[in-house]
Amino acid sequence: MTVSSAPGKVYLFGEHAVVYGEPAIPCAVERRATVTADPRDDDHIRVEAADLSLDGFTVEYGGPTDDAPDVDVPTPLLRAAMGYVDAAVEQARDAVGDESVGFDITVESDIPLGAGLGSSAAVVVAGIDAATRACGVDLPPEEIAERAYRAEHQVQDGQASRADTFCSAMGGAVRVEGDDCRTIDAPELPFVVGFDGGAGDTGELVAGVRKLREEYDFAADTVTAIGDVVRTGEALLADADPDDPPSDELLAELGGLLNFDHGLLEALGVSSRSLDAMVWSAREAGAHGAKLTGAGGGGCIVALDPTDATETALRYTPDCDDVFRAELATEGVRAEGDGTTGDDAPAGAESSEGAEE
Repeated sequence: MTVSSAPGKVYLFGEHAVVYGEPAIPCAVERRATVTADPRDDDHIRVEAADLSLDGFTVEYGGPTDDAPDVDVPTPLLRAAMGYVDAAVEQARDAVGDESVGFDITVESDIPLGAGLGSSAAVVVAGIDAATRACGVDLPPEEIAERAYRAEHQVQDGQASRADTFCSAMGGAVRVEGDDCRTIDAPELPFVVGFDGGAGDTGELVAGVRKLREEYDFAADTVTAIGDVVRTGEALLADADPDDPPSDELLAELGGLLNFDHGLLEALGVSSRSLDAMVWSAREAGAHGAKLTGAGGGGCIVALDPTDATETALRYTPDCDDVFRAELATEGVRAEGDGTTGDDAPAGAESSEGAEE
C-alpha cells in the first residue's frame, strides 16, 4: 500500500475574493489528511473513511467514477465525502494513463470537514499522490496541485480557486491570484484556530456573494477591497525576516488587517453568529486580530496571539466547540510510511458536515 499526506490551511487573507481574480494568501498548517491507495485487479473503487463526518463508512463500487455508489447515508453527506475522492481517482487514472485501474482507498483526517481548513483539498492532493505513486508514477507537487484544482473545480461546479489545492500541495505560505500561484516567505505566525463544530455550505455562500456582486456596485467594491487588504498584508510579509519570530509591530499590523478583512466578509454576508462570537472573544482576550477562515457560514476562525489568552478565552466561549494552535506546515504533500499509520498518521479529530472553499 502507498500512503501520502497533505496539510490543511488557514486563510490569512483573501477568501471569496480569490474566486474573482483577486489575490489570496493561504498558509498550510500541520493538520493533515492521509490517504492510502492500493491498486486492485479490477476497476472497482473501495473507499474506507473513518474521519469524514459520517461516523465511518466503507463502500465499494465499480464502473465510471461518476456513478454514485450505493451507500445508506444522506445524499449531501455522500457527495461531500465521495465527490472529492472520485475526482482524485479520475485525475490519478488520467495521470497514469489507465482508465480501468481500481483502488482500495483509506482516508484518515484530523482536519474538520467543511470548517474552512481545506480538508477537501488535502484529501484530493493526498489521494492523487498516493494513487499515482501506487501505480509507479511520481508527480511533482506543481502537477499534483494542478490536477487537484481540476478535481475541485469539477466537484464545486466551476467555483473553486487554486488557493486551497496549491497551498496543500506546496506547503508554507502561498500567494494565489488567478492562475498565478507561487510560494512566499513568511515567519512562523502564532495562529490560534477556533472551531464552532459546524460548517457552511460553500456553494450557497459563494453563490450568495456572486449575486451581491452582480446586483450592487458596492458589493463588487467590497470584493476589490479584500484584494487590497491582501496586497497590503503581502507587503508587510515581504519586509519581514522569515527566519525570525514576528515582531509585535508586525503582528499588530497583520492583526489589524485580519480585523478589517473579517468586517468586509461580514458585509458580504458570509459570517455567522458563532463565528462573530469567537472573533470578538479572541479580540477581547488580546489577540492582535481575528477573522473567519474559509467559506464562512460556520466552521473556523483564525486569530494571531503568541500568548495563551485567546486559547483560554475561546475554551470558555459557548459558540466554540474546539480550539487549537496551528503551526505552519513547511512541507506540502509528502509520502508517508507505506502500509502503516504509525506516529506520522493523524489521530483524528471532530468533524463537521459539508464542503469547503
